Amino acid sequence: MLISRKDSLLLVVDIQEKLAPAIFEADEITRNSVRLIESARHLGIPAFVSEHYVKGLGHSVAAIRDATSAATIFEKIHFSCASEPGVLDMLRATGCRQVILTGAETHVCVLQTALGLLAEGFSVFMVADAASSRTPANRQLALERLRDAGGHVVSTEMVLFEWLEKGGTDDFRALLPLIK
Repeated sequence: MLISRKDSLLLVVDIQEKLAPAIFEADEITRNSVRLIESARHLGIPAFVSEHYVKGLGHSVAAIRDATSAATIFEKIHFSCASEPGVLDMLRATGCRQVILTGAETHVCVLQTALGLLAEGFSVFMVADAASSRTPANRQLALERLRDAGGHVVSTEMVLFEWLEKGGTDDFRALLPLIK
């Protein structure tokens, strides 16, 4: 199944100030999440950013906040975004059935969100190079569990090229700096 720009939305989960320093490869997952946010904005793809228990974990890291001018940011207290009141309605209102998922921690909030979305009939594409945990082992287990549950594990470039569909277009030229 290919990712469709017309049927997908982006959900960035909990890449937050006080959590990020403890996350394995936090700079890479932040950088790739920003690439996806900026691409989604350019392509008109709905984008959402969750922040878990802001009082304790702070807001999204600066790079995510700076990229979110066209994204909807929401606070949550449930580990799963799908369990937070109003979030499923907000995602369904886009009309999109594919969720491109990034964030931290892969084995907690991101995985529980993915499993909740799968149970609600969404197709879930976890972006492996834009999602991580405090340990590589927990990250890997989450990716395996998601795949076993029927989700898809993809990379940032897979998402970008599937959103673009072909080269030689204005969109391709506009996103090329984010790809390089």
